[in-house]
Amino acid sequence: MKRVLIITYYWPPSGGSGVQRWLKMSKYLPEYGWQPVIYTTENAEYPIIDHSLEKDVAPNIEVIRRPITEPYSAYKKFLGINKDETVKMGFIQEKEKNKSWKSDLSLWVRGNFFIPDARCGWVKPSVRFLKEYLNEHPVDAIISTGPPHSMHLIALKLKEALGLPWIADFRDPWTEIDYYNDLHLTAWADRKHHRLEQEVLTKADKVVTVAPDGARRLGRLGNRNVRTIYNGFDRDDDAQTPVNLSEQFTITYLGVLSKIQNPSNLWQALAELIKEDSKFDKSLRINMIGQIDSAVVSSIDENGLTQHVAYSPYIPHDQVSAVHRSSTLLLLLLMPDSEPRAKGLLTGKLFEYMASGRPILCIGPEDGDAARILRETGAGQTISFEGKEKMKEALKNLYQRYLENTLEGNTNPKVENYSRQVMTQQYAALLNQAINE
Repeated sequence: MKRVLIITYYWPPSGGSGVQRWLKMSKYLPEYGWQPVIYTTENAEYPIIDHSLEKDVAPNIEVIRRPITEPYSAYKKFLGINKDETVKMGFIQEKEKNKSWKSDLSLWVRGNFFIPDARCGWVKPSVRFLKEYLNEHPVDAIISTGPPHSMHLIALKLKEALGLPWIADFRDPWTEIDYYNDLHLTAWADRKHHRLEQEVLTKADKVVTVAPDGARRLGRLGNRNVRTIYNGFDRDDDAQTPVNLSEQFTITYLGVLSKIQNPSNLWQALAELIKEDSKFDKSLRINMIGQIDSAVVSSIDENGLTQHVAYSPYIPHDQVSAVHRSSTLLLLLLMPDSEPRAKGLLTGKLFEYMASGRPILCIGPEDGDAARILRETGAGQTISFEGKEKMKEALKNLYQRYLENTLEGNTNPKVENYSRQVMTQQYAALLNQAINE
């Protein structure tokens, strides 16, 4: 069996979305002739811990863990933040009231000295270790997955030293990530980010990302073809989970939700429906599960929805399917059309929602990648952030079908085209192509 080295920062016990793409791919790669060798951290400061994901690590998989030094402890100590508190991406604080000269200085240091990210200090020791390891334990190809994009720099150095076929896998953009312009970069740091990004895009044998629009954008940056391989869903996650619907009209959002994703028009539409229909008022329940930005919470409060909303922190992944399948409606919140990468935003959440069979209401670009997949599979509908009246009509229709007990789950077989097995098969084919060119 051919061997592939997968360089990833996120690995169980890490939770959240960043870990699942390669945890699941590595689970199924042996079925297509590739044995994964995972290179990851020994002592990373993961923002989320989820031990339930450890069951997906194949028992015969080789996992190499090496120590990493990260600046998070020093950052928290400098700002007086509790050591158990989560640090947001890029050191960008959520609440304006928490900002100070210390947080501004920390952000400036992060953006200008930790390039491309806070794990950059792991690059040299990893390259040194992996050169020795690969001389004794050869592999046929390398995959690096980012963010953090320091993983790509490790693979770049190995490519230059050993000449192995290399696939750079972008789960999110680099210089086009949403918070890039908030990093207070000097002109020098900005140039370095773009130079390193260009090196990765031009020197990798293959470049992959998770959505067609993202592939087009990366392709323009690197002047090359970029392949799309979606995240997909794993049927093993919900195979034993029955549909057990709540008696209330339950709308569920699950995941991280930033200020820019706040659907203020949706909250207004729900507020109006509550005033117009007393039955809807009594029946409505909104589950907000995960890391929800304070601006979203304030918007919900301002629209008088507080009593209808139940907030919960991150839940282990093995409980997610039951939450999906108990919900009347699953809420997918992307970004307004005005955001540069809104059309290409395809979160792993979309595919897990689809797997549940429950109806999906997506708020985002109506001509985006997510909207196209929802239309293709019949899994839900998409309404733009500005479409308050359309949201209201859609909710009224869904509520009426709920009352009539006709709001059935989606059984379209096209959903299966987005399974993790199908995505892994595509990746294995790409690996075969890379080693044979």
